[in-house]
Amino acid sequence: MSPAPRKVKVLVVDDSAVVREVLVRELSRHPRIEVVGVAPDPYVARDKILRLSPDVMTLDLEMPRMDGLTFLRKIMEHHPVATVVVSSITPEGSRMALEALDIGAVDVLCKPGAAYTVSEVIPILTEMILAASEVTLRRPTKDRVEPVGIPAPTMLRTTSKIVAVGASTGGTTALDAFLRRLPGLCPPLVIVQHMPPGFTKSFAERLDRDCQMEVREARHGDLVNPGIALIAPGNYHMVLRRSGAQYRVELHQGERRHYQRPAVDELFESVAEHAGANAVGVILTGMGADGAAGLLTMKERGARTIAQDRATSVVWGMPGEAVALGAADHVLPLSEISEKVLRLVAEVAP
Repeated sequence: MSPAPRKVKVLVVDDSAVVREVLVRELSRHPRIEVVGVAPDPYVARDKILRLSPDVMTLDLEMPRMDGLTFLRKIMEHHPVATVVVSSITPEGSRMALEALDIGAVDVLCKPGAAYTVSEVIPILTEMILAASEVTLRRPTKDRVEPVGIPAPTMLRTTSKIVAVGASTGGTTALDAFLRRLPGLCPPLVIVQHMPPGFTKSFAERLDRDCQMEVREARHGDLVNPGIALIAPGNYHMVLRRSGAQYRVELHQGERRHYQRPAVDELFESVAEHAGANAVGVILTGMGADGAAGLLTMKERGARTIAQDRATSVVWGMPGEAVALGAADHVLPLSEISEKVLRLVAEVAP
C-alpha cells in the first residue's frame, strides 16, 4: 500500500478576518491541503513563513502596515515562497496583480465576494495551490528579444490563417515572450489566458505597449485580422466563427470547463471546426488539462500543433497533457515557438 501523498502546507495572508475564515474553512476540506497558519498583515506573515515553512502562500495585495507588492518583493528576494495572489476585481487590483506576477507570484485569482461566489473560487484556488506547490521558483525576467524575421511577401499570403494560443499558470510571462518575438505583420492570433475579468484588459494593454502587433481584449463580433492579437476577456468563453471570407470571434458565458471561463478547449474546438487545416495551435505553460483535448481536435482537422516543453514551462500540466494525448506535432522551448509558428503558417499558405 503506497503512502498517502504529503499535504501541501498553506499560509493564508489577508487583512480581512472574514476572508481568512472562509479560505481556511474551505481549503481545509481538501485532503491534500493543510492550512498551517493565517496572517492579517505582512509583518505577521514574515514571522510565520520563517517559523512554519509553508509550501504555498495566498496573498492579498491591499493590506495595512506594508502593501502586498512590497512584501512579495522582500519575500522573493530573501525567502521565496510559491505565492497565489487573491485580489479584488478593481482596475488598481488588476494592475497590482500583474505586477505581482512580474515579481514572481505563480498565479492570480479574484477574491470571493460580489463578482465570484465561494463555490466558484475555491475549486480554482485549490488547483492553483496544488500546482504552485510543484513549481520551481524562478524570478521572471523580461529579456530583450528581437522579432523573428520572415519575408513580408510570405506573410501577406497568410490572411486566411489563424493562430490559436492557450495558457494558464505562468502564461502571462510566456505570452509576453512569445508575442514580443512576433513581427507587426503577423498572422491573426486568438488567445485564451486563464485570468479574472478586468485583469485581461490590463494584461492586453500592457502587451500592446510591448509588442509590435496590436494586442487587445476581444469584443463580441470582432474581426480576426492579420497584425492583431485578441485576448479572451475574463469570465467569457471566446470562440471562432466564419463570416463569409472572414473570421470573427464570439463571446459567451456558457458553463465553465475545467473550472475555467474562458476555457482553452472552447476556443480550440471552434478553431478546429471553422479553420481546420488553416490553423496553427499552441499550448503554453499551465495547470490542469484545459486545451489538451481541443489541441488534439485541431490536429485531427489538419491544423499544425505545438506544445511548450517541460523545461521552460512554469507548470507542465496543460502542455504535458497535450503531449500525452499525442496532440502536439512539435514540443519546443518557449524561445523557439514564435519562429516555428511563423514557419508553419507560411508552409500552409496557399
